[in-house]
Amino acid sequence: MCFHRGGTHKTIVARGLRDIRRLLVLGIETSCDDTGVALYHGDKGLRAHALASQVDLHRPYGGVVPELAARDHVRSLMPLVVRVLQDAGVGSQDINGIAYTAGPGLAGALLVGAALGRALAWAWQVPAIGVHHMEGHLLAPMLESEPPEFPFLALLVSGGHTLLVDVLGVGRYRLLGRTLDDAVGEAFDKTAKLLGLDYPGGPAIALAAGKGRPGALCFPRPMTDRPGLDFSFSGLKTYTRNAVPAGTLDEQVLADIAFAFQDAAVDTLVIKCRRALKETRRRRLVVAGGVGANAELRTRLKKAATACGARVYYPRPDFCTDNGAMIAYAGWVRLQAGCSEGLDFTVRPRWELTDLSAIDGPPA
Repeated sequence: MCFHRGGTHKTIVARGLRDIRRLLVLGIETSCDDTGVALYHGDKGLRAHALASQVDLHRPYGGVVPELAARDHVRSLMPLVVRVLQDAGVGSQDINGIAYTAGPGLAGALLVGAALGRALAWAWQVPAIGVHHMEGHLLAPMLESEPPEFPFLALLVSGGHTLLVDVLGVGRYRLLGRTLDDAVGEAFDKTAKLLGLDYPGGPAIALAAGKGRPGALCFPRPMTDRPGLDFSFSGLKTYTRNAVPAGTLDEQVLADIAFAFQDAAVDTLVIKCRRALKETRRRRLVVAGGVGANAELRTRLKKAATACGARVYYPRPDFCTDNGAMIAYAGWVRLQAGCSEGLDFTVRPRWELTDLSAIDGPPA
């Protein structure tokens, strides 16, 4: 929320900061299965960041176990905070604000980051802000040397979300399309499990698809034969199950299935992005979220965007997946605009991106 700006600015000035654009913000990300911490400075940019992955913890189960995820965040979070402060060469007295992921995500995991974020803000007497996880992803390309300018079209693709958003500015979001069932990242994970491949499914499918034969199998492109920008990926999982032969799965057949699945999933995303670019007439497309690291998707989106007279922007590979840097930046944007929250806090496992308040863009 954006409360009266005077209170927030008074707290910041009390810490010796004359120009609020020079906020040094600590970002905390614990929405799912990655613990991320980072420091972002308004003038100096990203100062330090660290990530603790839980892939090995959840691999035996073929997916994220919420209780295990929350417990591992408890173990990892504070040591990461200490590490990031040391890497940046700063102390708690240098921090001007704290940003933590408040949702959407797993309730238990979110509570770990929110509780620590609020506790540190109280102890250090600095303002804090709960950040929308998908706004963090959406703004992640702003951390790069050539960030996109507003307005732009955004494709947000991860294990829990598949969204097409028209972005007019920070908090000015118009939802164009979303998945009606599985997110594309979830579909990759489930398909990999059906094929007996490793977790996480995205990289495993992409690796297997590299040996697949184009044209050996053809999967459908869901919801591309009708108007609109919504997605559906659960049918691709079912189609994969039906394509798997009984008995032992031959290595070449497995590669062919992986190729056909990835080809269909990527093609579906590209078709909808091309359609959205034409409808909105945007000349910039931001792609963020874990699936945005898929090389085949990047190649095809670049070709499709170029044909539409548009350019594609990505965060660096490390910032495609969940990370603290995107939360620190998104928090800095809102804190420098005078947004903060009281001592009480809550998390929102379900939280619409369009519910966010609009603010002025980052200062020049």
